[in-house]
Amino acid sequence: MFILNPPYISNLLTDTIKKNNYTVLNNEAAKALGTYNFLLSDEQAINEAFNNKGFKLYTNSENSLEWIIKNLDKTEIPEKINLFKDKSKFRNLLKPIYPNFYFKELTYEELKNSDGANFKYPFIIKPAVGFLSFGVYPVHNTDEFKTIINNLDNDIEKFKDIFPKEVVNASNFLIEEMIEGDEYAIDAYYNKNGEGVILNIFHHPFFDANDVSDRVYYTSKDIIIKYLNKFENLINKVGKLADLKNFPMHLELRVKDDNIIPIEINPMRFAGWCDVDVAYYAYGINIYEYYMSDKKPNWEEILKNKGSEMYYFTGADIPSSINRQDIKSVNYEKYLSQINEPLDIRKIDYKTKPLFAIVIGCARDKSEIKTLLDMDLSQFIEI
Repeated sequence: MFILNPPYISNLLTDTIKKNNYTVLNNEAAKALGTYNFLLSDEQAINEAFNNKGFKLYTNSENSLEWIIKNLDKTEIPEKINLFKDKSKFRNLLKPIYPNFYFKELTYEELKNSDGANFKYPFIIKPAVGFLSFGVYPVHNTDEFKTIINNLDNDIEKFKDIFPKEVVNASNFLIEEMIEGDEYAIDAYYNKNGEGVILNIFHHPFFDANDVSDRVYYTSKDIIIKYLNKFENLINKVGKLADLKNFPMHLELRVKDDNIIPIEINPMRFAGWCDVDVAYYAYGINIYEYYMSDKKPNWEEILKNKGSEMYYFTGADIPSSINRQDIKSVNYEKYLSQINEPLDIRKIDYKTKPLFAIVIGCARDKSEIKTLLDMDLSQFIEI
């Protein structure tokens, strides 16, 4: 069963649902399917989840978690979701694998009343329940800590009306040791036997050491070959600890030498904003069908004709200095002229969302990726 919700529903997702006659929760977002015969009422969806032992659920958006947690409480799904959405529970889950990892949970009031002297620096501060890069900051010393606490007030005010509390909850925050290394993201699922299946691997580059944005993620043949077996080993360990079956996830982690440490796992979905569709453009993998059919990619066959090209998605986020309500227009033509090989262009409602566009594209060398990271997006926005 699929649950559709904003912020974005791609044509690939809706076309795949209709092609396969997948059941879909009949909510407001399901209107994106047009006339469709396999819509389920709340009661029908709850019965299917509870009575079907092979039940598989997928949602394109974390906004669906509110409905899942409220309505599927007679299944184990909300419990599994909470293991990962609550970052404190997530760190406790991983203790058998990472017994020496430093982390601490505090309320927002405890943070505001702290002078930061008793923390182990450097660290990352983040909401215990969060999404995108909301409220995420690296902190290197007590002076930075005081500045960032003030920044969090602005973040909370900015995002409080965009996401429900099941997606972003600013009442509790997690302090955890700064994980060093290159950052990667994995779209994967656990099949009916509990085996972890990787459907794509992205590298998440940053502009500099203080950058925590989601500007660019890219995948390539070299990345898949280098990390497939290592990452499969990790997700299978996590799956056994959490006893996961028929469960999709988007995992972000960092790699330094032989150390692989997860940052977070986002349950019941793959890459957000339907950026998961990159796998279709890069490798011909319809990630929704693979999950629903318990299908595993034949990576050797998929990669045999691939070269050094990189497939990516990039988010054109609204600069923090700009009030979205003050935007008169966005010059999409000028923006796209800066991108060499766009494969899919998604215009976003910048009045209500923190982005004005998402582009899936192909880069022939890393200089194109660097250009995307360095790009001043304010030049495309008219105030």
